[in-house]
Amino acid sequence: NKYATIADQQLTKGCGVMILVDYQGAAVAVTQKAQEQGIPVIAYDRPITTGDAANPSMLADYYVSFDNEKVGALMGQSILDGLAAVGKDPKTAVVVYMGGDPTDGNAGLFRSGAVSVMEAAGIKAAAEPTGVWDGAKSATNFEQALTSLGGVVDAVWVANDTNAAGVITILDKNGLKVPVSGQDASVAGLQNVLLGKQTATVYKPFTLEADAASTLAIALLKGEKPTANKELFGKPFIAVVPVLVGPDAVQTVVDAGDAVASEICTGDVAAACATYGVK
Repeated sequence: NKYATIADQQLTKGCGVMILVDYQGAAVAVTQKAQEQGIPVIAYDRPITTGDAANPSMLADYYVSFDNEKVGALMGQSILDGLAAVGKDPKTAVVVYMGGDPTDGNAGLFRSGAVSVMEAAGIKAAAEPTGVWDGAKSATNFEQALTSLGGVVDAVWVANDTNAAGVITILDKNGLKVPVSGQDASVAGLQNVLLGKQTATVYKPFTLEADAASTLAIALLKGEKPTANKELFGKPFIAVVPVLVGPDAVQTVVDAGDAVASEICTGDVAAACATYGVK
């Protein structure tokens, strides 16, 4: 309701383009209302879709985000890399999938990208609880999955750093250290990467995404017909390229201004920071 009210205020003022971040489906009605008034809509970061997860339809006129299937593929590759590092065959590895909230359009894209890489290498999900974006719930869900597998797990594909942190608490509790994926290059995620508890995190410099959306909006306001480098659900998709960050690349996130060394290098992480030159 708050989302709709704010949008109505902007429409009343008279806008030429709407850049909308969909939150729990709130952008769907706003998108339809804007388009009825001839106002183009840019879906920012998350796709604005209708239909079921198996057959979604993009409502927005344009979509600007990181290439979320690529994000998933990078996470999937980090799992394969982690398994290779310990000499584990993907075809026989016990891998648990911990996805994001299925109501978030990006969650399916992350999973699709990860699956395309992992299952091509022979991985099959040993367990896959219902996805959430919640670290504490992910911890609970993973603990139940681990119990169902008799305490045996070789790797965990996790859809973001927050959920990964929850999974890692359960791994620590059970004295286990296995490849774990993540994304967002959060402080906790970077700390877990440095400690070797998370294989890598996918870094998505938000300034690149914001610049792409701004450039697109300005072009539309000028009456131009922008080009896109990809397509998603039948609509132009301006895809920004993400970066996989292992322990030796954490400093690049700090150098870019998207993390602060003093926040990362606390407690037992300080020694790891010294090892990998994070300052």
